This record gives sequence, C-alpha cells and structure tokens, in this order.
Amino acid sequence: MNVLLTVLLAVQILSALAMIGLILVQHGKGADMGAAFGSGTSGSLFGASGSANFLSRSTSALAAVFFVCTLGLAYFGSAQPRSSSSVLEGAAAPAAQQIPGAAPAASAAAAASAPAAVPPAPGPGQIPSK
Repeated sequence: MNVLLTVLLAVQILSALAMIGLILVQHGKGADMGAAFGSGTSGSLFGASGSANFLSRSTSALAAVFFVCTLGLAYFGSAQPRSSSSVLEGAAAPAAQQIPGAAPAASAAAAASAPAAVPPAPGPGQIPSK
C-alpha cells in the first residue's frame, strides 16, 4: 500500500506542476484585443484559436487527474488505523509511564525534598514579583 501512496503522491505533484505551467502559458481574455491593434504576435504554433483549445483542454484533464489523486490520498489517509487521534496524545503517553523498579512514594518524597528551581506561579489577582 505504501507503493500506491507513493505513486499517487508523485502523480499529484507532477500534475500540479504541469497545471501551474499550463495556466501560466495561457493568454488572458484581454490578450486578443492587443493583438488586434498590432501589438504582439497573433501567429502561434497551434493557430489563432488552436492554442486556447489545446491548453484549456489539457489543463482541465490535468485538473481531473489532480482531483482523483487528491481523493485517493484522502481515502487512503483516513483508512489507516491510528492508535491515537492527536500528536499531543501520543507525546503525553510516554511521560505518564514510570521507571520500572522505582517506588512511587520514593520519587514523590524526592521531588518534595528537592528545592524548587522555579518559583510558584502567582495566584489569580496577585501581581508577580521580580
């Protein structure tokens, strides 16, 4: 399944880059008005209106490929079972575990007898001192 996800991701990235290139190459709506008055070249590789049809059709085909890849990645991403629903829950789980062989009372007594390096936070309505 990892190979399928890698292939889907590669196809999605390639189609996105190709779509960006095709959109940047296309002419805007006002480009034909400038060519009518003589500024710019009206002749092109695909003819007068052939490039617009070719570029717009290939852009829509790449958009469809991009959309299908996005749906596939979303499906496979949600179908994988996860042990926790949050990154924070996964990080909090090892902190709750205790060291094997250490008594809980001994660690609590050691923490109470050790001097506090950080002063306690002021309560509500109190101004913190320096």
